[in-house]
Amino acid sequence: MSAAPGLERPQVVSHAQQSLSYTVFDCKWVPRSARLLCLGSAARGCGIAQLYELRGGRLELLREIEKPKPIKCGTFGATSLQQRYLATGDFDGSLNIWNLEAPEIPVYSVKGHKEIINSIDGVGGLGIGEGAPEIVTGSRDGTVKVWDPRQKDTPVANMEPVQGESKRDCWTVAFGNAYNQEERVVCAGYDNGDIKLFDLKTMSLRWETNIKNGVCSVEFDRKDINMNKLVATSLEGKFHVFDMRTQHPTKGFASVSEKAQKSTIWQVRHLPQNRDIFMTSGGSGSLHLWKYEYPAQRSKKDSEGAEMGVAGTVSLLQNVTLSTQPISSLDWSPDKKGLCVCGAFDQTVRVLIVTKLNKI
Repeated sequence: MSAAPGLERPQVVSHAQQSLSYTVFDCKWVPRSARLLCLGSAARGCGIAQLYELRGGRLELLREIEKPKPIKCGTFGATSLQQRYLATGDFDGSLNIWNLEAPEIPVYSVKGHKEIINSIDGVGGLGIGEGAPEIVTGSRDGTVKVWDPRQKDTPVANMEPVQGESKRDCWTVAFGNAYNQEERVVCAGYDNGDIKLFDLKTMSLRWETNIKNGVCSVEFDRKDINMNKLVATSLEGKFHVFDMRTQHPTKGFASVSEKAQKSTIWQVRHLPQNRDIFMTSGGSGSLHLWKYEYPAQRSKKDSEGAEMGVAGTVSLLQNVTLSTQPISSLDWSPDKKGLCVCGAFDQTVRVLIVTKLNKI
């Protein structure tokens, strides 16, 4: 790992912060707005969603919504820019979709899993990704399910352990490869280090590997292009970048791994305006900003003549420690380059500005 040479290093500047009276598990920018959502759990065991607006250097609370069960995760990825409905997964295994203008009753609700929904992702909404609007949920019950909100009660895909296979806690899910009406994949990461890539077109397991440590977060650099790169982060402070362009028949995808820190890397999020820059959030209360450099050639032939990928390199652009507690959630603004929000277990949400990103 080397710091990127000859560059004006970006700075991570704290712009606004807000103390919360509850544990925040996820935070999300509301698309096309200066608003953000914090989702979590109150001490008395109910779910909380707070809507804030960024006004100058402060966050103003617009609305607080209380729900019966703690809310673990949320996404806007399967909604239109007009509606901007929020999909959430809760501790009870329920998937709900909310109209934030009238949040009393969900516009869609299904008891999706037997246990907590750890992770959620959406695609086909917000003008990102071809095909139907879909939501994927990953749960402690070992299953990964894909939902079309236009279809009530039943998932359109259900990836569960085969007969006799032990169920693993699914910690993270992400959509990718949604570049036309037919193609779409889901990547899932599990507590035992398994990473599985499910092809939704053929309804098959396309690839799997194991990174020997619980997989906390997976994300494609873009959902709406031919699979390009995938980052997976782990419990032991390591992350792996897989080049997803070339799949070797036996070796799978080429990858580079990097030890970012000693503690868990909770999340990875790619900069929406530059797919080669990504941020990781850590158990030590720190954020690390990375840049991926492609190799001179992204593939080569092996001794049998089969194409195999070539991994690139990763350089550290900047890192900052913000909290004594883990930063468990992170989201870039889709509209304003360098603006991001993160939530930590010190019950604080922070809005940050990353400078000089256009010079990298």
